[in-house]
Formats: sequence, structure tokens, C-alpha cells
Amino acid sequence: MAQNDNLAVPSGDKYVTVFNDPINFNAKHPLNNSWTLWFDNPGKKSNANNWEQSLKELITFDTVEDFWGVYNNIMKTCDLSISSNYHLFKQGIKPMWEDSANKHGGKWSIQLPRNKTMSEIDNIWLYTMLACIGETFEYENEVCGVVVSVRKGFFRIALWTRTADNHDMAMSIGRTLKKSINVDGQFEFQPHHETKTGGKPWTV
Repeated sequence: MAQNDNLAVPSGDKYVTVFNDPINFNAKHPLNNSWTLWFDNPGKKSNANNWEQSLKELITFDTVEDFWGVYNNIMKTCDLSISSNYHLFKQGIKPMWEDSANKHGGKWSIQLPRNKTMSEIDNIWLYTMLACIGETFEYENEVCGVVVSVRKGFFRIALWTRTADNHDMAMSIGRTLKKSINVDGQFEFQPHHETKTGGKPWTV
């Protein structure tokens, strides 16, 4: 995250951070990137055309305080209906394979059984988002965004990258993601273009 000396505050005002006054603060901590939260729930009869129509851009934020304002006022992941997805992507990148930032990339993903992780999924998703907006990754420019998907039998967490052909870079991102959200299980990396055709994934 950005350093304190970059605090955004109205000219001539005294710095009052959210840590000093949770209600009347006037200083915000800028993020290195702006991020956009998206939502969709296309339902069981979805296809490529109506899925895009169901994709809704919710809000864009660029400070720590605005992130928490968003997070604290949206429905929690555990309360979302089946087939729902939250997407948190850098501003200007749509959560679609066809987007120019994503088309040559891939994703790290893990499936988490609902019956074992229902009480934990909100924190897992929170830590995933914090890892991204907090510039946790060595190859931060490679990170496009993250997705949480709600399905009948599981939740899926996925991190999308710009490129899929650099093994060392991809493995670094995967290891950092796994460490950041601290869940048991195996993360798999697969290029977007191989999602339907198969291919042996990289794992951490």
C-alpha cells in the first residue's frame, strides 16, 4: 500500500485518519492502483451472450478507506446465492477472457468445499482481495484481478494474470497467494485458452 506521506487530505486541514477517528476522518491512504468490483449471477441457463449482460460494474475505489467502505456495505460471500461471482479487477480490465489484459493470461484457482469452508469463506475472500490491493506480489503488474465464485458444492477462489508462459513468474504468484490466504489444499494454474481443452496445470 502507499506510504503515509502520500495521504490524501483537503488543503489546510489537519490530518485525521480513520485510526484516530473512525467517523470524522479526513485523510485517506491511496492505493497504488484503482480497483473495480464487479458482480454477476447468470443462473443455470447462462451462455456467453447473456453472461456478459448479467455482469454488473458496482464501484471503483483507490484508497484503503474506500475499500473498507465498500467491503463493509456489500453482501458477504457466504450469503450470496448459487452461481454468483464477485470480481475485483484493476480499473480498466474487465473480468473476461477476451479483455486485452487477460487474453494471453491464466489463473491460479482453488476449490473449497462449502460444507467445510462456509464459516471461513468471507475471511478467505477478504485476505485474497487484501493481497491484491496491498501489492503483496513480487510481480504485481502481472496481477489482473481476483474472483470468488459461489457454487452448489464449493466456493472457488481464482487470481487472473496477464501472461501464462512464464513458469517462474507464475509460480511466484501462486506461492504468494497460497501463503496470503492460508488455506489447505492445492492451487492450480492454467492458461485461459486451456480451460476448456485441458492440459496439465502447474500446482502449488
